[in-house]
This record gives sequence, C-alpha cells and structure tokens, in this order.
Amino acid sequence: MDIYQLFITYNPVWTRREIVCFSILCLFAAVWAVYLLCHRRILPSQAISGMLLLIFLGIVFGSTVFAREPKAYREYELELFWSWKAVFRGDREMLKENLLNMLLLFPVGILLPPLFHKKLPWWTGLAVGLFISAGIETGQLVLRRGLFEWDDMVHNSLGCMLGVWCSNFLMAVYKAMTRKA
Repeated sequence: MDIYQLFITYNPVWTRREIVCFSILCLFAAVWAVYLLCHRRILPSQAISGMLLLIFLGIVFGSTVFAREPKAYREYELELFWSWKAVFRGDREMLKENLLNMLLLFPVGILLPPLFHKKLPWWTGLAVGLFISAGIETGQLVLRRGLFEWDDMVHNSLGCMLGVWCSNFLMAVYKAMTRKA
C-alpha cells in the first residue's frame, strides 16, 4: 500500500462542521502565533512548529476519532502486548499495524524540540506521546469509534520518543554545521 492509499484509507472525509471548527481553531492559533511573534515571545521556527503540530494533531484526531462512524458497542482489548503475540504467531498484518502505530506520532516527536527551541530528553517524547495516545484511545472508547487498546498507546509513545531523539540529533548536526560555516 503506498502513502496515498494509506492516507485515503485511514482519513475519512470530514463533515462541513468538522472543517469549519478546525479552520476556526487554526485561525485562532495563527492569530495567537502572530501576536507572540510581534511581541518577540517566540521565534518564527517555534510558530511554524506549533502550527504544523496543531494541523497534524487535527488530522490524527480526525482520522482516528472524530471522522469515524460510531459503533453500536464499545470495543477494547485490555491485554498488554496482545498484538505482538499475534505477530509472533505469524500475523504480518498485525506487524504492519504495529509499525504504522509507531509512525503515527513520530512527526509529533520531530516537532517538539523545534517547538521548545531546545534539545528535549527522550522521556519527554515518551510522556507527550502517551498523553496524546491516551486522548485518542479514550476518545475511541467513549465515543465508540474504534478499538481501545494499551498496545496502541505503547506504540504511539515509542514513535513520539523516537521522533524527539531524531529531532535532537538533526538539531545537533545543524548546530555543528553552522558553527563550522
């Protein structure tokens, strides 16, 4: 499955109301970012990172919670690492799903160090990933729009943590290159 097919498959069409609400939220965030920029409270890179993070999280919550059709009942899997048991039994689709769940919040981790304009410890990415993932999973459970599972929280958190690690590395490389120039 290519990137386009993944995007189409996991991103249902938003309703007009969802588009309007998200657009208003983005407009308020943009006005706030411009205000902070004008008063020299943040750097342009922080404003850009913040807006990208907001847009990305809107797409993630939209595709995983809000744009899905409600089910007649709540679904949950409370056994930790049940998905890896399936992988070790040969379920390649479950392996793909686990890896995609790790990738889901990787961009959040990439954006966190530029947002705060400093190197962040790995556990910050893990904690932020856990917080966001808990919001997604709780939303899916309460609104009956998906399977609540601990494994997703673990995979999403690891992906966010890896994103922070990669971003820290890239920032260090960039800083070293600009010192030499």
